[in-house]
Amino acid sequence: MLNTENFINQLSKSGYSHFCVVPCSFAKNLINAAINSDSIEYVPAASEAVACSMAAGLKMSGKKPLIIAQSSGLTNMGSCITSLLKPYDIHIAMLVSWRTYKEGDSEIQHQHLATELPKLIEAYGATYEILNANNLENAIEQIEESHNTNKILVLKTDTFSTVALEEKHKLDLSNYIARSQFLRVLNRRYRGTNYVFIGTTGNTAREMFSTMPDTQNFYMVGNMGGALSVGLGAYLAGNHVIVCGGDAEFVMHMGGLTTAGRYRQKPGALIYIVFDNESNKSTGGQNTYQQQVSYLGIAQQSGIASYPETVYDEKSFEKALSYAEKKSLPVLIHVKCSYDDVMPRPSAEYIKLSKKVMLRGSGG
Repeated sequence: MLNTENFINQLSKSGYSHFCVVPCSFAKNLINAAINSDSIEYVPAASEAVACSMAAGLKMSGKKPLIIAQSSGLTNMGSCITSLLKPYDIHIAMLVSWRTYKEGDSEIQHQHLATELPKLIEAYGATYEILNANNLENAIEQIEESHNTNKILVLKTDTFSTVALEEKHKLDLSNYIARSQFLRVLNRRYRGTNYVFIGTTGNTAREMFSTMPDTQNFYMVGNMGGALSVGLGAYLAGNHVIVCGGDAEFVMHMGGLTTAGRYRQKPGALIYIVFDNESNKSTGGQNTYQQQVSYLGIAQQSGIASYPETVYDEKSFEKALSYAEKKSLPVLIHVKCSYDDVMPRPSAEYIKLSKKVMLRGSGG
């Protein structure tokens, strides 16, 4: 195991200036150390494609960035790698976690790349090497090689020693109620109806599985940023749809908002609930640093109606849902919430079967 703070210090001494990151739990301690550091700037990105593009701009401007992402996110970087980095001969140090898969102990979105990641890297015209977890000097040499060649470094779990965030960087969500309380409102209100619920990737789908047993739920445990677009497709097919999204998910693929805003006066309903806990909860609780984002304003400018106030409690949530149900166009509800304890994930087979709710909801 590498001493994380020594690793950060050595990177800084080697001239590395920025970490362009979409969080992964495998890199939690490295990310915490970067956030704590005064010598390396932590740059959280809305998506891996954004992280890669920012890093390209930094590299061409004479800086030494390091990209950190997880294996599923490497697919989001594909266009940037093949149509920007390769044709312009730009090399960037890149650290990608290799997520494994074990039935009952992993999310199913990692199943394919758990074995096929090397082929994906090869398809991008790169080679790969596992980051040395036992020798600091060798690990830094590997980072330097990645900085200068088309080599992607692969990160295994438990590579870095534990680093806690300093108090000044920790989130205080004590004024908000847990997301599960809002989900229970949905279960009571829509039990036995033909509304279809789409849960975004991360802990949201787990919490829906535990707290919403009486509703028709599709658990989209992967494809982060695509929940609204999946919901739009179901809406265009005639379903009444409620998407349970999140703050990090909201910004990852905002083209889904502008696309959904084109459609109105359809027979179904499309309600997009953004559960905002200011963090990437499932990857370690990292701050999303999105306090500058106006979720309601962006939705409105995209042609989506918004409940005019941010929701903080169950009573206001009920009012917001009543408001949304009466609209004949997509509606966004912004809900501030806190963490829940991690809840058990539904089985892979159960998740796959959940897609059938789409047909039931539309009468198919």
